[in-house]
Amino acid sequence: MAKVLITGSAQGIGAETARRLVALGHEVVVHGRDRGRADAALEQVPGASAAVVGSYDSLASVRELASAANAAGPFDVVIHNAGLGPHEPERRDTVDGLEQTVQVNAVAPYLLTCLMPLSTRMVYVGSDAHRQGTVDLADLHWRERSWGEGYWAGIAPYSDSKLLFQMWVFELAALHPERAINVVHPGWVQTAMGGPQATLPVDEGADTPVWMATSEDPIALGSGQFVHRRAVEDVHPATRDAGLRAAVVEHFRELTGEALPAAEEGLRAPSASPRA
Repeated sequence: MAKVLITGSAQGIGAETARRLVALGHEVVVHGRDRGRADAALEQVPGASAAVVGSYDSLASVRELASAANAAGPFDVVIHNAGLGPHEPERRDTVDGLEQTVQVNAVAPYLLTCLMPLSTRMVYVGSDAHRQGTVDLADLHWRERSWGEGYWAGIAPYSDSKLLFQMWVFELAALHPERAINVVHPGWVQTAMGGPQATLPVDEGADTPVWMATSEDPIALGSGQFVHRRAVEDVHPATRDAGLRAAVVEHFRELTGEALPAAEEGLRAPSASPRA
């Protein structure tokens, strides 16, 4: 039996992933952005052992979440599922003065990762939209660029946020080859985030995250991969650019005051240097 934390588990893929892991006999801690959402997560996942609270649009709240999660842990697996979708009608600043989509999808999970012990398996729920993303280091928070219009108004910043997210996760994987640290794309799933046009039922969206958390397959035990439908797929070239990854990670370190966990002595792969 593994002990698993799943962020963003009050509905959708997170809740379904949690239910399936409970059914498999694992101990699952769920998460909601506020007390009401945490209680909803407990209702959605009968058998969950506890719920932790923290909102990703406040870095102070993420710190409180990390403290609560550490008190509930340690965890064998952490599934980082919480996020914001591509349908935000306009740019919004958080209380921290950062663009909301970038903070929720990229900066907040970075901070949470920095503040918790690394688990044996770290599953980060990303998106194939990262392939349309850009890395504009001069305007990561969309202060100069124009927002879109219509139903997909936020697709460009969403794609950017998922690329930035993936880049620091791959940097973490490079620093820690002894652990299974991967990004998973669940597909275009029929959830509140996916919207009414999405093509996949929730159970299919949860399949690969559950598999990555539990399987002994070489892919599930591997690291530094983008996995969709239990298979490794190609990524945006920026994901493999160690120098650009290092620049993004340094930007996030400056924003949060926290650094990614350092490589473990004697276990770092020679090719994993962030500035190689």
